[in-house]
Amino acid sequence: MQNTFQNPILSGFYPDPSICRVGEDYYMVTSSFVYFPGLPIFHSRDLVHWEQIGHGISRPEQLDYKNCETSLGLWAPTIRYHEGTFYIINTFVSEGREARRDNYIITAADPAGPWSNACFIEGADGIDSSLFFDRDGRMWYAGNYISADALYEGHHGIYLNELDPKTFQFKGPRTIIWDGIKSRSKWIEAPHIYFENGWYYLVVAEGGTFTNHSVMMARCRTIDGDYEICPRNPIVSHRHLSLHREISVVGHADIVQTQRGEWWMVLLGVRPYKKTNASVQNTVKRTESTGSEWQNTESTGQHSFAENNNQPDIQPGESCTLPGDFVMDHPGNAHFNLGRETFLLPVVWDEDGWLRVDNENGLVNRTERRPDLPLFLPEPELSSDNFESPQLHARWNTIHPAKTPFWSLSARPGCLRLTLLPEELREICTPAFLGRRQQHREFRMQAAIDFVPRTEYEEAGLALIQDDRFHYLFTISLEDGKRVISVVARQKSAELLLGKEILPGAATDRVYLTVTATEEGYHFYYGMDDQSFIPVVLRADERLLSSIVNEGFTGAYLGMYASSNHRKSDNYADYDWVIYEGK
Repeated sequence: MQNTFQNPILSGFYPDPSICRVGEDYYMVTSSFVYFPGLPIFHSRDLVHWEQIGHGISRPEQLDYKNCETSLGLWAPTIRYHEGTFYIINTFVSEGREARRDNYIITAADPAGPWSNACFIEGADGIDSSLFFDRDGRMWYAGNYISADALYEGHHGIYLNELDPKTFQFKGPRTIIWDGIKSRSKWIEAPHIYFENGWYYLVVAEGGTFTNHSVMMARCRTIDGDYEICPRNPIVSHRHLSLHREISVVGHADIVQTQRGEWWMVLLGVRPYKKTNASVQNTVKRTESTGSEWQNTESTGQHSFAENNNQPDIQPGESCTLPGDFVMDHPGNAHFNLGRETFLLPVVWDEDGWLRVDNENGLVNRTERRPDLPLFLPEPELSSDNFESPQLHARWNTIHPAKTPFWSLSARPGCLRLTLLPEELREICTPAFLGRRQQHREFRMQAAIDFVPRTEYEEAGLALIQDDRFHYLFTISLEDGKRVISVVARQKSAELLLGKEILPGAATDRVYLTVTATEEGYHFYYGMDDQSFIPVVLRADERLLSSIVNEGFTGAYLGMYASSNHRKSDNYADYDWVIYEGK
C-alpha cells in the first residue's frame, strides 16, 4: 500500500466539509447550496477513499428551498454523533447573502438516511452553525453573528447558546465567545468546539472564502468563558502565497481523531488556473465586421439564435472567442471552475497545547502522507450511467427540488426521459436540468440522445452551468423545419451564438453529443454515431464558468437539459446513456 495520497479527497464542488467518527467509520458532509438532493453525505474508513451514501436533504417536504439563487440555500453544515443519533445542523440562506439566515437541525439513526424534517431553531441568526455535546450531557449551539457595532468591514463574531436536547430550542443566555474585534478578524465564521487536554478549543474560519481565507483557533477552560486567542494564528492559511499555487484559499476546517490517536483536518481549498484575455485572443478566430453580437433576451422570452442574424461568421469547427468585455477578469487572473473542494491535512497538538500542521512545510499539499489506517475500498465509481437502475444515482442533482418530477426512468426502460418544461436555465427557477459536478479541469462527457423537436421553441441536449447567469447550452432544436445543433453562451442578460450546424439524416435519428475540456477551453462535438466527433465549437472560454466570474460559492455543473422556452409542450427527450471521464 502506498504511504501517500493525492489531494483533494473530494474533487469538484464539495465545500465546507464537516466530519465525525463512530468507531472505525468516518462520516463527512458538505454544503450544496440550491442543488437537490442537498447536503451530500460520505463514508470512509481510511479518510482518503470516500463513497457517497446519501443526502441529508432528500425529500422536497424536508425543506423549502424558496426558489433562491444559486449561491444561497444550504450553506455550511456540521455533522455530529451522540448516543446513537446522527445530527446535522445547517444554515439555510435566502433573500440575500446577509439577509435571512435560518438555522435548523435534522437527525437520523443511520447516516445514509432517512433524515428527519428540518427543525428550525428560533432566534438562531448567523451562518455556519455547529453542535457540541459536552461531557455533562449538555448540548451547545455555536454560530456566527454580524456585529451590530460594525466597527470595520467584516466585523463578525461567534456566539454560544445552550440547546434543549429534546426541542432543539435555545435555553439560557446567549454568550459571545469571540468578538472579531478581539483579534481584528474579518468574516469570522465556521465555529467548531472540541474538548481536549482540559481545554475547550474553538476552531473558526476567518478572512472570507477567497484570498485571505484561513483557519484560526482559541481556547478556554470553560465552554462559555473568556477565550484565549492562539498566538500562532492563523494555524492554516495560504494567504501569504500566490493565488496561482496548485492549492489556494484554504480554510473552513473540522478535525477528527482516529482510533489510532492521529488527528486530521478536513478543509476546503481550490485548484486555480491562469488564463488572460490576451492568451485567449491568440488562439481564437472571430469576425469583427459583424457588429454587435450580443442579444439581450430579457424581454423576448426566447433565445437570440432564433432571431438574431447579426452573429459572428464562425465556420464549423472553428475556434470561437467571446467579446472582450465578456469575461470579468480577476486581478492576477486566478480562476477556478471546479468550485471549492475538500482536502485532508495532518495536524498535531503541539507542546504548547495548540494545533499545528504536522508536515514539513505547514501547507496543504497535493501529495500528503497517508493516515495510519487500513485501506478502505469503496464501491467502484463507474464513468458511465446507462440508466438501468430503478433509482437515479446520487451524483445527479436538480436545481431546487421539483414539485412534480420532470424525469423518469420507467417511461422508456433503459433510458432517462426528460420532459420539456417551460422554465429556462437563464431564470431563477427549477428547470428540466439534471446535472453532476465538473470534477476535473480536463474531462470528456458524452450523451446519446433521442429528441425530435416539434417547434422552434423546443430544445434539448447538454448544459454546462455556473448559475442562471453564466452557462453554455449545447442543444438540439428546430429551425426552418430542420434539426440544428447549437452552442450558446450566456453572460448575465445576454446570449451569444457560438456555433450552429444542421443535423444530417432523419429527424428521428439518434444524436451523440460530446463535450471535452482541456487547458484550451471547452470543446463541443456532435456525431450520428458514438465514434464520430464533428466539431461545432472549439476552445470556448472556460472562464465563463469560473467561480470568480460569477462571484459565487458553487462550482460548475454538467448535465442534461430540456426546455420549451415558456411555451406549452408535452414533448420529451430520451437519454440512453451518459459518460463522464476525467483526468
